[in-house]
Amino acid sequence: MEKKHIFWASDSTVKTNDFTTYPQTGIGQAMPLFLAKNVIVHNHSENGRSTKSFIDESRLATIYNELRKDDFFFIQFGHNDGKKEDEARFTEPYGEYQSNLEKYINVARNRKAYPVLITPLCRRWFLDANTLEKDIHGAYPEAMKDLAKKLNVPIIDLYEMSRSFIEKAGDAKSKEYFVEWDNTHLRYPGAVVFADMIAYGLYQLGSPYKELLNEAYNDKKRI
Repeated sequence: MEKKHIFWASDSTVKTNDFTTYPQTGIGQAMPLFLAKNVIVHNHSENGRSTKSFIDESRLATIYNELRKDDFFFIQFGHNDGKKEDEARFTEPYGEYQSNLEKYINVARNRKAYPVLITPLCRRWFLDANTLEKDIHGAYPEAMKDLAKKLNVPIIDLYEMSRSFIEKAGDAKSKEYFVEWDNTHLRYPGAVVFADMIAYGLYQLGSPYKELLNEAYNDKKRI
């Protein structure tokens, strides 16, 4: 069976971890649970990166050199672009953030690969037992969605799916999905839950994206 390849550019919410950061687990680690056996994930995600710092460290250039025709390129940023105190990472949502995302999209299209935009995972920031803060990632999710529409790029709205799930779970229950030291990084159960949401997003996009999934996924009960 011919191999299919997913390349992933993102931050610590997606990064592949090892024993040194246990129990922290990235979504990219859990994603193969939902994929067909012939799909390989190349997870280039790294802690603390924004669209800007990822490019400045030549990480996007590395992906460009590795991408091939008909590969898939998952582009998922927003957590660190909003850090105004850090010039190395900060971007304006309707400015450099969108411009940078377009560079990622162009990398995929120049290589005749399939770009997929993914809005950032919602942080677990509760105002009370059952209510999340309103604009946890500011304008970044909407800026990504607007760009996807403008450039006709498939998008998976992980932010809205994860926000709905976390808020429904509530403050106490949702703690089991995140590491104990903050409200952003995931434990294994959280990585699985949110990887499932991305898988469902691929399923909804139809061909050729849903063909990345395990054939049994069509019959899976949705979260």
